[in-house]
Amino acid sequence: MKEVEQYYRVLGLEIGASLEEINQAYRDLAFIWHPDRLPKDNERLLAKAVAKLQELNHAREQLKSRQPRQPRPSTHQRTHSVTTPQTTAYSQSYNDYPRDRYSNHHSSYQETSHHSYAHQTYNTPNSSSQRPYYRDLTGADLQGANLKEKDLSGRKLIQANLSYADLSDSFLHKVNLEGANLFRANLFRANLLQANLRQANLQEVNLIGADLSGADLSGADLTGAKVSSGNRIMVKLTGVILKGAILPDGTLHR
Repeated sequence: MKEVEQYYRVLGLEIGASLEEINQAYRDLAFIWHPDRLPKDNERLLAKAVAKLQELNHAREQLKSRQPRQPRPSTHQRTHSVTTPQTTAYSQSYNDYPRDRYSNHHSSYQETSHHSYAHQTYNTPNSSSQRPYYRDLTGADLQGANLKEKDLSGRKLIQANLSYADLSDSFLHKVNLEGANLFRANLFRANLLQANLRQANLQEVNLIGADLSGADLSGADLTGAKVSSGNRIMVKLTGVILKGAILPDGTLHR
C-alpha cells in the first residue's frame, strides 16, 4: 500500500483519485518537465527532466492498472477497423505522452529511432468505421476527427482538413500545420509549442488555454477565434510570430 501511496504523491494527488484526475495530473506535470522546454545545452537539467518523465510515466501506469475495469461495450456498440500490412508497418500509438520518446543515454535525451507500432484509429463524423492513423498526414481529411489528448508532436499535417476536429488537450509540439484548415476546431488547452501554423485557417477556432509559445502564425487567419474570457487573454503567446496574420477582431497584424 505504501508503494501505491508513493505513486499518488509523485503525481501530486490524494489517495483514491479518479482516472480522469490521474491523467490530468500527468498531463500537467509532463508539460512542465518536457525536455523541449529546457535549454538544449544544459545536460544536467535535461537528464533530470528525462528521469522525472520516466517517474511520472511509471506512476501513472501503475495507478491506471489498479483502476476498476470498464465494462466492455455490447456487440452493436463496437466498431471495427481493417488492419493491412501498410497500417501495421506505419501506424503508431500515441495515446501515452511522452512514452518511450526520450532516452537518458549519456545524461542527455534524444528522440528514439524505434517506436512501438500498434494500430491507432480515429473517428470521423461521416462514418461509424475507423481509419488508420499515419505519421505523415499531409493533405489528410480529418474533418470532425476525435484527436483529443493525442500526441501529434512533430507530425506533418500540411494543408490537412481539421475543421471541427477535437484537439483539446492534445500535444502538438513542432507540428507542421502550414496551410491547414482548422475552422471551428477545438484546441482547448492544446500544446502548440513552436508549431508551424503559417497560412492556416484558424477562423472561429477555440484556443482558450492553448500554449502557442514560439509558434509561427504568419499569414494565418484567426478571425473570430476564441482567445479570451472577458478582457483576459487566455492563450500563451510568448514569442509568437504574427506577421501578416488576421487577428480575432479582423484586423491585420503588421
